[in-house]
Amino acid sequence: MRKRGKKPKKSKADWYAVRCIFRWREPYDSYEERITVWRATSQEEAIELAEQEAAEYCEAGPFDYLNLAQAYHLSDEAIQPGAEVFSLLRDSDLTPENYLSTFFDTGTERQAEES
Repeated sequence: MRKRGKKPKKSKADWYAVRCIFRWREPYDSYEERITVWRATSQEEAIELAEQEAAEYCEAGPFDYLNLAQAYHLSDEAIQPGAEVFSLLRDSDLTPENYLSTFFDTGTERQAEES
């Protein structure tokens, strides 16, 4: 029971980055990883917010949400230049070159070339 005159403590909202994975429908046959940032009181709430936005994103284009969301709690109070907005650790026995070619530089990425 609450004491009279005391307000319940409000949970503090922090910043979270959430990565969601999408599959683009034909004729694209591509996958997309999107990282969005959210102010939330928990990682679970941040994922809920990101998944709501993912549903809206899918309504606007030819893609499907693959029901994979990974959240990262940002330790900084404010997002500033150079702030780490996402980090994911993965254990692997691959060499650095094979790791990159397996997960990040397969040759099928659509990346802008610098001019």
